[in-house]
Amino acid sequence: MVDRKIAILQSNYIPWKGYFDLIAKSDTFVIYDEVQYTKNDWRNRNLIKTTNGLEWITIPVRQISLDQKIEETKITTHHWAKKHMSTLQGNYSKAPFFKIYKEVIFSLYETKSEYISEINLSFIKGICKLLDIKTEIIRSNELNLQGDKNARLLEACKKLGAKTYISGPSAKNYLDVELFNDADVKVEWMDYADYKEYDQLFQPFQHSVTILDLIFNLGPHAKDYLKYTSS
Repeated sequence: MVDRKIAILQSNYIPWKGYFDLIAKSDTFVIYDEVQYTKNDWRNRNLIKTTNGLEWITIPVRQISLDQKIEETKITTHHWAKKHMSTLQGNYSKAPFFKIYKEVIFSLYETKSEYISEINLSFIKGICKLLDIKTEIIRSNELNLQGDKNARLLEACKKLGAKTYISGPSAKNYLDVELFNDADVKVEWMDYADYKEYDQLFQPFQHSVTILDLIFNLGPHAKDYLKYTSS
């Protein structure tokens, strides 16, 4: 029997390389945006390198209630895209591969939606294509998941025929591994350590920035600095 692997994670805006490594390590990657939207998190912002150090670029969103789900969260203005492209141009124009990849990256900013989930999904799929990551990507609302946090994750594994669930290390605080073991689903912990450094425009080196930093600096060699390849 094929050991089908899945990973489940909330969507992020132009995520860091570890996020795409998790996708590449999976057969199916589930965007889990049916959970609470958390303010000042990675859902609507990420970090870039600048001459003045790390800088956040943020998509403005409206949080009406604490119970609001990520998939319900709307963007408050459409001017953010132009502003973000200008910021990327200003800080990465001298990167070796910026001119080559500018058009394909900037085309992702043409996505028309008022929901942060849909914007994030467009970027994630577009960047996966650029990195030659062929993992199937779906949204959790396609699976009609029920129950508490652990039950939903396990149900996703069962519905997708997965024998291995790949989890980020932060889930060690809550994941009921025994529940997965009882269902004959192996839990595999993602390892984000020991990434290779590469030439960034500004020092000191930072691993935690958006994947766009890697793409603009290394172009077709960007995927060589990921740990995994799509199956």
